[in-house]
Amino acid sequence: MNTAEYLHSLFSLEGKTILVTGAAGGIGAAISAGLARAGAEVALCGRTLSKCEELVNQLSAEGCHVSAHLLDVADRSSIQSCVDEVVARYGKIDVLFNVAGINKREGLLDVEEETYDRIMDTNLKGLFFMSQAVAREMYKRKSGHIINIGSHNDEGMLGGCSVYGAAKSGVIALTRAMAVEFAQYGIRANAISPGHILTELTQVTWDHPTRSVYLKDRIAMGRPGRPDELVGMAIMLASDASSYMTGQAYHVDGGCLCGGAPWEYDTKY
Repeated sequence: MNTAEYLHSLFSLEGKTILVTGAAGGIGAAISAGLARAGAEVALCGRTLSKCEELVNQLSAEGCHVSAHLLDVADRSSIQSCVDEVVARYGKIDVLFNVAGINKREGLLDVEEETYDRIMDTNLKGLFFMSQAVAREMYKRKSGHIINIGSHNDEGMLGGCSVYGAAKSGVIALTRAMAVEFAQYGIRANAISPGHILTELTQVTWDHPTRSVYLKDRIAMGRPGRPDELVGMAIMLASDASSYMTGQAYHVDGGCLCGGAPWEYDTKY
């Protein structure tokens, strides 16, 4: 077996059907494209169907096997309808990527109940019931992998992210709960926790005169990440290369949690 054949046997996603929520967002689109290019059949699911369809057209032109599906994870009926539609089309769901998420940055004392509920309904409650619906399908085949998207804020915290951070911390706790309960059914659960990724939505932060400096000082690599820099971890977790991995959160953060730029120290270099 040559190198290409060996790597293909480890990391190829051919034959796998993957459902991605929030598939048209900055991170969701990058992950969806990476999974499709690695050979998976990918169901691109999101609230704005037209954006999912745009990505479908792009990837289909490359020869990828993808489809677009309407999904609002904050709506229980939408969840079940989407899962049923994907199963009807592909016959199974091998991997679920829970990417859908929202945030509103404001002080803890400023948060209104409506904002709290909207963030929690999407980021935690919606993820819970989406995972439940898909896991019931995976249970029938005694096989599957649920991969949740966490955040730097599931361990570290920034001002103005209280509800978001609480929800993402809950996502990691839920990932561990899934790993413990679902292992007996042949289903694994892990999380990818992105660091500070540059997307259309976060561009305003990276353009800010003080917030951007604050972040760069705390990232060892001194820069924001790109959405495509999450793809390698996504493919590895979706593939058979991760067959003995469950219950973990993998931070892809450029060295943010480890401490950022060091203080001054003596070195000849």
